[in-house]
Amino acid sequence: MANLEAFKEYIIAGNTFKGESITVGAAMLNGETITGAHVKIPLKTMNRHGLIAGATGTGKTKSLQVLAENLSEKGVPVLLMDMKGDLSGIAKASPGHPKIDERQEKIGLPFTAKGFPVEILTLSEQDGIRLRATVSEFGPVLFSRIIDASESQAGIIAILFKYCDDNKLPLLDLKDFKKVLQYSTNEGRDEIQDLYGRISTASAGSILRKIVQLEQQGADIFFGEKSFEVRDLTRLDENGNGYINIMRLTDIQDKPHLFSTFMLSLLAEIYSTFPEQGDSGQPELVIFIDEAHLIFKEASKALHDQIESIVKLIRSKGIGLYFVTQNPTDVPDGVLSQLGLKIQHALRAFTAKDRKAIKLTAENYPISEYYDTTEVLTSLGTGEALVSALDEKGRPTPLAATMMRAPMSRMDILTQAELDEINAKSLLVKKYNEHIDRESAYEILCEKIEKAETEEVKEKAKAERAKVSKSTRSSSSRSSNTTQKAIIKVLTSATVIRGVLGILGKMIK
Repeated sequence: MANLEAFKEYIIAGNTFKGESITVGAAMLNGETITGAHVKIPLKTMNRHGLIAGATGTGKTKSLQVLAENLSEKGVPVLLMDMKGDLSGIAKASPGHPKIDERQEKIGLPFTAKGFPVEILTLSEQDGIRLRATVSEFGPVLFSRIIDASESQAGIIAILFKYCDDNKLPLLDLKDFKKVLQYSTNEGRDEIQDLYGRISTASAGSILRKIVQLEQQGADIFFGEKSFEVRDLTRLDENGNGYINIMRLTDIQDKPHLFSTFMLSLLAEIYSTFPEQGDSGQPELVIFIDEAHLIFKEASKALHDQIESIVKLIRSKGIGLYFVTQNPTDVPDGVLSQLGLKIQHALRAFTAKDRKAIKLTAENYPISEYYDTTEVLTSLGTGEALVSALDEKGRPTPLAATMMRAPMSRMDILTQAELDEINAKSLLVKKYNEHIDRESAYEILCEKIEKAETEEVKEKAKAERAKVSKSTRSSSSRSSNTTQKAIIKVLTSATVIRGVLGILGKMIK
């Protein structure tokens, strides 16, 4: 008993902060929940990023839901990547359940059922706020990395962006870029070569094939107008609650390249747009990336490096990034080392490789006199997790096996009618779902080529007319000469005849 009391005091002391915090549950020891020994996360350090990991069915999604709800209540907007389609229920209050009441009683927290302000976003044809960005907004460097361009191909892409800037050719969608690429090796080859250098036809063909691959994953829907303004992710409702922006990605799980493209562009846009904030009292925006392995699965080394750089730098803008995945090894070491909060649900050791991975995972947590971390990782139940955060001074909080609190909202998906109701009320749906296809590089170059072809046809027709005219004059001249010669010949013949006849006449006389 004395050991339990000492442990409780240890947890409470390590989770007492001056500023606002989020309570995620109560600490456990030897399988017993210590009521009132609340495990908390300071709001101030939630821009230090984090990881929610664990085997399938251990409660990762519910932990994500709890964090999102509590952030919203504190006035912090949230962006959720919903890969499985089971997060939309956050918009509606939980119907409650005796097991929820029992859990909350053990933790020592009252249960309040409530829904939260939600916006539904989409990258595809699903209902919701359409997310788009223009090719120009990506810029040559990011665009090159997305298609995994070689050094020489990246150089060509940079030339084409420069040519478009110099000639006021808007690059809005992939159709625009493909047209510029084709123009550079055909009609505009001489023009571009004189000003920017020669573009290899083989390299241009390779770039075109990579863009076609990107289109096959649905990127042609993503690139275009109207561009999404990332500031719209930071809205509060009339009660001061942060909006929970849920991006439905259920139909792009088999399109990791598109997902990586979107995430990289979004993070780059946020980094370039948001002002420096430093360590303020709370984050400006928190982003949860469910099934995070999809970002890194198909990404090139250049893309990995770009993501790692952004993760390191973006926290100064007040942005927290939280990766949700089955195993911490799904996240590259360079990114994993930047994550301050770790909520680790149970891992399963079915093979020797699994056991080795669990030992490596245990080494990522602070040493605790109360836990054998390796053993705890395999014995946690559903809705239980090892939690380690950063306190207000950036130091790790006491490691605690935690009974996680239940979500206040519905732990299920919304019906189609409920989704329609949310979209019908959304101001952002009205703002972004109008399709715009204004004049851009494609139309301007098509017009330029058509005009050049018309001029060429006119020049050819003029040359042909001149040739015909010359031929006619030449023919007329030849005909005249022939006629003259014929006349002379006739006259000469007549004279000769007359001469002959004259001589004959004289001879007869």
